[in-house]
Amino acid sequence: MAEPVLIVGATGLIGNLLVRKLIADGRDDGLHLLVRKPLDSDYGAATIHVASTEQWSDIIADAKAVRTVSCLGSTMKKAGSKEAFAAVDRDLVGAVAKAAKAAGVRQFIAVSSTMANAQASQFYLKVKGQAEELMRAQQFDRLDIIRPGLLRGERTDDARLGESLAIIASPLMDRLLHGSLRRYRSIDGREVASAIAALLTEDAAGDNIYENDEIWKWADREIA
Repeated sequence: MAEPVLIVGATGLIGNLLVRKLIADGRDDGLHLLVRKPLDSDYGAATIHVASTEQWSDIIADAKAVRTVSCLGSTMKKAGSKEAFAAVDRDLVGAVAKAAKAAGVRQFIAVSSTMANAQASQFYLKVKGQAEELMRAQQFDRLDIIRPGLLRGERTDDARLGESLAIIASPLMDRLLHGSLRRYRSIDGREVASAIAALLTEDAAGDNIYENDEIWKWADREIA
């Protein structure tokens, strides 16, 4: 039996693509999905846990996963307020990381955002940076923080007009971003999912950050 892997946030863009990839690759044995609402699709051999966030710590403990992936994330529009946004993207992510550490998880992977910084003046980036600090505080054997640029892909959970317009313009904008600015280029959600799938096979200890160039390298490794 494969070592248990837990994915939190499996219904979002990256989470759903990651789950689909693992299933397609025959890596769903020992896969656990933690969600707040029932899923209406076939998720292979994966074990699906449906529970309110108040119960998540107990479920994370029971899953006994060796590796945990957080694909949690919201938007200001969807959350409705700064407080509600921070409650998910910082507080809930931090709570999942804390519960995972207490459960003995060795590797924790999380999707964050380019330019995440706990000292940022921009609220979104500040919250993402604070979430990263909460993850680092757990001192996992291995922590992998994914910081993609503008994500391309079909979202089923919410519509983001601003992002949609940016994605339309991304082929032109991407060609203008070189050097250190490559981190701001758009990136396909499937590439991010492939990179995470590759990272789930790594055992070396460390605290790692992956921006676009590193994500593409790991995605290519998984595809190869």
